[in-house]
Amino acid sequence: MNKHLWQQKWVIGNWKMNGSLQENQQLVQKIHQNLENMDSVCIGIAPPTVYLSQIHNIVKETTHNHIHTCAQDVSRFDNKGAYTGEVSAQMLQDIGVNIVLIGHSERSLYFNEKNDIQRIKIENVLRTGLTPLLCVGESIKEREDGREKEAVAYQLSILKGLKTQYFAVAYEPVWAIGTGKVANKEQIADMHQFIYDEILSLTGNNANIRVLYGGSVNENNAAEIFSVPHVDGALVGGASLKYESFANIINAAQKA
Repeated sequence: MNKHLWQQKWVIGNWKMNGSLQENQQLVQKIHQNLENMDSVCIGIAPPTVYLSQIHNIVKETTHNHIHTCAQDVSRFDNKGAYTGEVSAQMLQDIGVNIVLIGHSERSLYFNEKNDIQRIKIENVLRTGLTPLLCVGESIKEREDGREKEAVAYQLSILKGLKTQYFAVAYEPVWAIGTGKVANKEQIADMHQFIYDEILSLTGNNANIRVLYGGSVNENNAAEIFSVPHVDGALVGGASLKYESFANIINAAQKA
């Protein structure tokens, strides 16, 4: 990714386990046709792995407003080998992926992936020249116990010592993912400032940082969220599956 993208707002659509060939074609083509000249927004789509090549091929056929192809996950194994079902960072790079989500809370919840595995995945992604987007966030109990910053600091600790000056993080409070609940502006501002400060303390003052907010982002709350200091974009779930809602979120980022 070029350096200009680290001054833009990012809007990344995480489709999770949704999509079909026909639906994907219609949605991505419509985004391209109707969202020209979004120079201040880095747009990305993270489809299921089986659709990555389709999304990349649709995107590269157009000449304006490049949409970045993003992967929802990557293997912890770095080389070819007998790892049935796994997809390496090199394979993702080979088919045109730009950004890779690492550590989404659903990976931790359903697949028991913790800091050690996430660190390995980030290193694999960086070695391949791709951009990792680390997802962090506290549970409802950690928030209620006043340990939200302790939890997020632990998750961010895997960034220390990485051989890069570019750090992209998505703050997604677990209690707000797919629930319709959204952290209020004060909570978002406080945590995003904390994440910025924590990344700088771990990596040095020359770090280039993007911190996205995720957790029930939609067309109705996007503009307010983008107005919060240190909110550099959004990681969008369900609202990225419909053109109108995703387009409105992208337009809100452009205006911000």
